[in-house]
Amino acid sequence: MELFSLFFGAVVINNVVLTKFLGMCPLLGVSRKTSSAIGMGAAVVFVIFGSSVFTYTLYYQVLVPLDLQYMDLITFILVIAAFVQFVELILKKYSPVLYKALGIYLPLITTNCVVLYVTLFNITEGFSFVEMIVYSLAAPIGFMLVLYIFSTIRERLDLADVPAAFKGNPIALIVAALMAAVFTSFVGLF
Repeated sequence: MELFSLFFGAVVINNVVLTKFLGMCPLLGVSRKTSSAIGMGAAVVFVIFGSSVFTYTLYYQVLVPLDLQYMDLITFILVIAAFVQFVELILKKYSPVLYKALGIYLPLITTNCVVLYVTLFNITEGFSFVEMIVYSLAAPIGFMLVLYIFSTIRERLDLADVPAAFKGNPIALIVAALMAAVFTSFVGLF
């Protein structure tokens, strides 16, 4: 039950996009089309999960025994950059359409603060390996869920009669605020 609570909390209640406002660049940039949002979400899930497992292992198997915990930030950034390059190469080879649709936002996963946040949060919270696995899947799934919902709303907003002053990012930010209010309304469940 504790692992389910951690998973549900990371996906819905403590969603990193809607409660910490991390990852706003891809949220606003890739959410115009549902297909791009799903592709970016899947890439982020892979990068966060892979880099979290690797950084967690590296931290406890190398940095802690050598008393180099202060090197965690730079080490994690290098691991994340390597994973993003790996994802970029795979998408370029096997899905050039998605690679082109994601454009500049794919390399920006390297600087996406959600990825670094999750890897560091796993360490600072003192998660066990299983808890780290659960959280490292739940946080990016929550990111992908918000990105998908947000993209479906934005596709409808493009067809709606929105006042000129609110077209584009202003109405998108209003929608994001309303989504944050809805998602955080689940706080009392667990």
